[in-house]
Amino acid sequence: MRLKDKVAIVTGSSMGIGEAIAKRYAAEGAKVAVNYFKSPDAADSVVKSIQDAGGNAKAYKADVSKIAEIEKFAADVINDFGQVDILVNNAGVFRTVPVMETTEEIWDEQLDLNLKGYFFFVKTLVPHWREIGGGKVVSISSIAGTGGFPNCPAYCASKGGVVNMTRALAAELGVENINVNSIAPGNVATPLNAHVRGPGSEEYVELMKTFTPTGIAFLDPEDMTGTAVFLASDDAKLIHGETIIVDGGWSVW
Repeated sequence: MRLKDKVAIVTGSSMGIGEAIAKRYAAEGAKVAVNYFKSPDAADSVVKSIQDAGGNAKAYKADVSKIAEIEKFAADVINDFGQVDILVNNAGVFRTVPVMETTEEIWDEQLDLNLKGYFFFVKTLVPHWREIGGGKVVSISSIAGTGGFPNCPAYCASKGGVVNMTRALAAELGVENINVNSIAPGNVATPLNAHVRGPGSEEYVELMKTFTPTGIAFLDPEDMTGTAVFLASDDAKLIHGETIIVDGGWSVW
């Protein structure tokens, strides 16, 4: 077990990539704080699955785009589990909206959750990590943050911000034994992008297969978990400020 006795917060972990990481972390021995905002039943299901497999988890409701809720969430987990060793910034929102249809509300929604929330969760935990001697941050960016895509300028801006913020945080916090890194998933089949994979999208899905040398249109959430475990483990203790692309080879074309 590579994360035995560690305590991990995984934001947005009632479904998708966050759910997969939460379950994998628990299987690797971590105690997991499962976060949700609108889906208590889904979060409870994730917790039950972890507990049924012999793991330790608890669900926490928090809107992690809001600083006050981040601070309360972190304090509650520390109170319940004693400490926090790992933060996975995963909660996110994805809107496919062209430039001229992007409103201030659409922009703010994505930047607030996908970027601002990530920064302030790290900031909230830094004093705690200074007390316990270090911590791990694994933020979920995207290939939309390492490259550009049409019809989602706010999303690309938020995820590109995560990539460079990861470098900036690592440059400042690395000396304190705080590892800050990120993962840039390619197309992953999650509820976040279900609207581009459903009925009527067959042609689009087939096109996506041609964009990777592996012929995979959409990866599984579980495909992200090995990298997430590695970055949270002692094996990655000297990795700082990196973004690891996990995209089925999309970026090599």
